[in-house]
This record gives sequence, C-alpha cells and structure tokens, in this order.
Amino acid sequence: MSERIAHRSSGSKDFKDPSLGWIIGFLFVVSFLGLFSVVPLRKIMVVDFKLTYPSGTATAHLINSFHTPRGAALAKKQVRLLGRFFSLSFLWGFFQWFFQAADGCGFAHFPTFGLQARANRFYFDFSATYIGVGMICPHIINVSVLVGGIISWGIMWPLIENKKGQWFSEKLSSDDLSGLEGYKVFIAIAIILGDGLYNFFKVLTRTLSGLFSQLQHKREAEDFSLGSSSRSEFSYDDERRKQLFLKDQIPIWFAIGGYVVIAAVSINTLPHIFPQLKWYYILVIYIFAPILAFCNAYGCGLTDWSLASTYGKLAIFTIGAWAGPLHGGVIAGLAACGVMMNIVSTASDLMQDFKTGYLTLASPRSMFVSQVVGTTMGCIISPCVFWLFYKAFDDLGLRTGQYPAPNAVLFRNMSVLGVEGLSSLPKNCLTFCYVFFATAILVNLIKDLIPKKWARFIPLPMAMALPFYLGPYFAIDMSLGSLILFVWQKLNKTKADAFGPAVASGLICGDGIWMLPYSILALAEVKPPICMKFLSRATNARVDKFLGS
Repeated sequence: MSERIAHRSSGSKDFKDPSLGWIIGFLFVVSFLGLFSVVPLRKIMVVDFKLTYPSGTATAHLINSFHTPRGAALAKKQVRLLGRFFSLSFLWGFFQWFFQAADGCGFAHFPTFGLQARANRFYFDFSATYIGVGMICPHIINVSVLVGGIISWGIMWPLIENKKGQWFSEKLSSDDLSGLEGYKVFIAIAIILGDGLYNFFKVLTRTLSGLFSQLQHKREAEDFSLGSSSRSEFSYDDERRKQLFLKDQIPIWFAIGGYVVIAAVSINTLPHIFPQLKWYYILVIYIFAPILAFCNAYGCGLTDWSLASTYGKLAIFTIGAWAGPLHGGVIAGLAACGVMMNIVSTASDLMQDFKTGYLTLASPRSMFVSQVVGTTMGCIISPCVFWLFYKAFDDLGLRTGQYPAPNAVLFRNMSVLGVEGLSSLPKNCLTFCYVFFATAILVNLIKDLIPKKWARFIPLPMAMALPFYLGPYFAIDMSLGSLILFVWQKLNKTKADAFGPAVASGLICGDGIWMLPYSILALAEVKPPICMKFLSRATNARVDKFLGS
C-alpha cells in the first residue's frame, strides 16, 4: 500500500503509507473474526470427521515425546545445538556488518560466480537465514526455486532485454512496469495464480468429496448403532481424548455472538482507516468469510495446505474490480485481501491447534483463550517489529534492498491488474502470462497424475515463481542448505533428522535476532568502518584510466 511500492506500479497515485497506529487498529478489528468463525465446528472437524491435520498431529506427537525420558534427553541435546548455531549465526551477522559502510558493499554483494553473473543476481550472499530455510524446506522446494531462477534470470530476462526498442521503449527505467520489469512481475503473478487456482479447485473438490463421504459414513454409522448394541469403534485412548475435548464446551451463542459483535465493530471502523473500503464491501466479505474459513480449515485438515493467500487474491480481484479505478480500487482490494486472509488463516490455524490439543489432552477452552491472548500480543508486537524494520531500512520492499519483500510488489500489481486491466503491459507480456499460467496448471496436473515416485522430482510452480521477480541469489543459499542436509542424511540419517531442524532454527534465529541491534545502529546512524565493494568491469576500467592519468 505504501508510496514506496506504489512508485514501482502503474497505480502509483493510490497509496496509503504505513503508520503504527492504524496498523495496530486494523489488526485488532480483523484478527479475532477467524477464531470465532470455526469454534462451533471443532467437534465436527476433529471428533466426527477425524481430520488428520498433519502439522497439528506432528506437533502433538512431538509434545507427547517430550514427556518420555528419551524424548527429554533428545530435547536437551537439540536445545544445546540450537544455542550453538544461534550464537554462530549472530556473530557472523555482526562480523558482516563491519564491511557494509555504503550501499552495494559487503559480503551480501560478493560476486561469487563473477561480475556478469552478479549483474543477473547469480551470487551467494552469505545469508545464514536462507541456509537455515533451505535445511528446513523439502529438497524439491529448494530445487524448484533454483530452477525458476535459472529459467528466468539465466535465460528469459537476458533474451527479452535484447528486445529493448522492439518490445518496449529503450528510455524506460529498469523498474518501469511498461518495460522489462513488467515481464518479471506479471509472469510471476501468472504462475502464482495458475498454481493457486489449481490447488484451490483441487482442495475444494477433495473438501466436498470428503465432506460428502464423512456425512454418508456418519449416517450409516448412526443407522447401524440403532439396530445393534455393538461396542464403540473408539479405543480407550480415543474415548478419553473425546471426553476431555468435549468437557470444556465453548457455547455456540458465545462464538456466533462474538463474530457478530466484532464484525459490527469492524464494519464501522475499517472505513475510517481505509476510506476506499466501503462498509458494504466489508459486510459482503463477512457474510461469505465463515464459509470460506470452513473450506480452508477443512481442506487444511485433509491436505495440510492453508490456501489463505488464494482466498486473499480472490478478495483482491472481487473488491478491487467492484470499487474500480476512480474510487481507490487498488487500496480497497489490498485492504480486503488483508481482511480475508486474516479470517481464513486464523481459522485453519486454530483448528490445527485444536487437533494438537485433542491429541495432547489439552482443554479446548484454555486453548481458545490462549489463542485470543496470543492474537492480542501479535496485534501489538508484529506491527512494532515491522515498524522498526520500516524505519531502519529505507530500501525495505525494494528489490535491490536487503529485505525486498517480493509479495509487496506482486500483490499490489495483482490489485492494479484487477482494477485497471491489461492495457499497460508491454508487448507480448500477456502472451507469456497465458503460457506460464497454463504451464503452472499443467505441471500440477502431471504431478498429480503420474506415480508419486516420479512426481516427487517435478518442480513446484509456486516455488519457481518467486525468483522470476526477486532473482536466484536466495535460491543459491537455500540450495546450499539443502545440500548440507542431504550430505548429512547420507552420512547419518538418524542424527540429521533429529538435529537438522535445531541447526536450521539456530541459523535463522541468530541472524534474525542480529537484526535488532542492526536496526538500532541504523536508527542511531552508526556507520560500519569498512566498505568491501566490487565494481563492474566498466567502472574498474574507468578507475584504472583515471589512476593511470
């Protein structure tokens, strides 16, 4: 929404700069709706339908394992290893700071594969965070990101740039959406939309099929129980879990009443924060949101996928087109996206946690209260952390900055696309978008149709899309992390599986915590003492000529 990002978009006049006050207010009036929307369905989802919620189940098994002597001993070793790599990552970030006295210098800009490759964003930036992320992500994710970077920055963009003067004007700046930037942004959006829509309809189909099957099974079970006095199909453990799970009931009237009250407050408050977002837009969102929240929570229970961003994109295009370009459609669409994503995301997260609570014999009422407390804390802490970054880094959100935030540009341009149409795209860009949109659907279809032993080698379109805009440099870091884990698994799979996540978490957390003193130093205008900068060949030649003369 910010002016900083708007200047990189064709809808540059429609913006709203971040402010700590309105961000906190926005989160408070929209973040609790998802919690109330699915509370009445917890028994149906967890007990009646027995949805797996793989992440919630895995978390429960992990928690239960800690309460065994062997699990406690393993946890101590994991925490110890996490602490070591946390310290190492923090100190590495501190060491790198000394060489960043000016823009474009330091280890993060080291031309690992040469200056020409560096110009096309092929370099290793020595990021402990991305190495840790690569160790956590599945190997196919890291390979997909790297393949996407090679296809785009290694092949496509150099070829399209040679068409400068034919497909787009030579006078356009490098970040103008009517030039090369337009291909980068909108082709990435096409891949994301193709992948998102395919998975949306796939999960929706599985949701409806599973729901019908569950209802049919439940009806048959009820008919059977009426005609016989057979033993319960539940084991003793299941009966115990069910008893405790249903003991602390959350009244339905409380859930519905809470949703209605918060929705009423939100409808009256949001138009003051975003004048472009009319009250009747919000009312329509809140009428359909519980249905979409149920679909997302149910689909997440079946597949472990939360499609919150897909529902957010649906809100972007629907509300943005409804508002139109003359009535702030870009901001209206983005604000509606934030509202919708909050509701459907928190709904699936809460149901995941209910599954964890069911398996660990935790009280659902205490879990709901904890979610409310945690959400309240998040509504304050998250904006403050964002505000610290926003004030400390003037290039936050810019592709050349340390924190490019690629989704900021991509989501804004989705909103622009929904409001203003396709007229501003450069030549042949729309054709490329159609091709990559269809390719994303086709790749997913092939992946689902062929045997799993071969499907696991096919790259994921969604993961391939990000480097199309951002560049492959982070993919190189992630691939290195994946390679480290792969070699470790070959040498000792048991230790790699047990301690790999701890090492990765230490690398990520240490680098992340370093950003706090880094931000404080930046705000205090304390400059590093050294600049380690690598110049282009042309610049080096001019320097040599100057020194020689």
